[in-house]
Amino acid sequence: MSEPRIAVLNAAHRDENTTRNFRRELDASLAEFDATDGTVPDDFDYDGAVVTGSRASVYWNDDWMQPVAEWVDEAIDRGMPFLGVCWGHQLLADVLGGTVADMDVYEVGYSEIEHTGESRLFDGIDETFTAFTSHSDAVTELPPEAEPLAENDYSNHGFRSDRVFGVQFHPEYDIETARDLVHRKELSDERRESVLDEITDENYQAACEAKLVFENFLEFVRDVKRIDTTADASASVGRSD
Repeated sequence: MSEPRIAVLNAAHRDENTTRNFRRELDASLAEFDATDGTVPDDFDYDGAVVTGSRASVYWNDDWMQPVAEWVDEAIDRGMPFLGVCWGHQLLADVLGGTVADMDVYEVGYSEIEHTGESRLFDGIDETFTAFTSHSDAVTELPPEAEPLAENDYSNHGFRSDRVFGVQFHPEYDIETARDLVHRKELSDERRESVLDEITDENYQAACEAKLVFENFLEFVRDVKRIDTTADASASVGRSD
């Protein structure tokens, strides 16, 4: 089977780190769209889609968010598999009827997260794992019928709703991205130095386990494509009888 075609909705305001990270982690044929321009695909001829993080908040309702949310909503209705990361996780939850809100606290740095062990998205990942985090908003109420997959003391860190997956943490981050982000954030000098001290080769290597969510998602996309192709072929045979 040919490699899956994935639409990447990049909401990171032209951050080159984001483009580099997702191109490295997604072993697929990628078509990238600058979501912050309100740019979305012209059609739904993709095997799956990924929505990145962003400096924005979902509830700001900036003009560019409406066409993105509308395309995502229709793509989900058409059965397209989705993976959302950080802001993408929150957008998917919002589109599906969940609630996103300010946490009144900022989680940043390498964090321990627990997953339930019941989702293929986390295949091969220890039930307690390390990942880089950076968020002050959270999914405070999951969409109806969504299944929680991961969490820590701060918030939900993963959910599934049919063919839609979201993760709050950043499995795509490398050391350069983590350091750049921390230098940009409005933090006290003490906290900034504390978080920078955590960004070590050792912690990064520990967090690399979480990158398996990309491989697992793409395998899920391939399975969905096989199922849909078989169903379409069966329907075609039925019509010809």
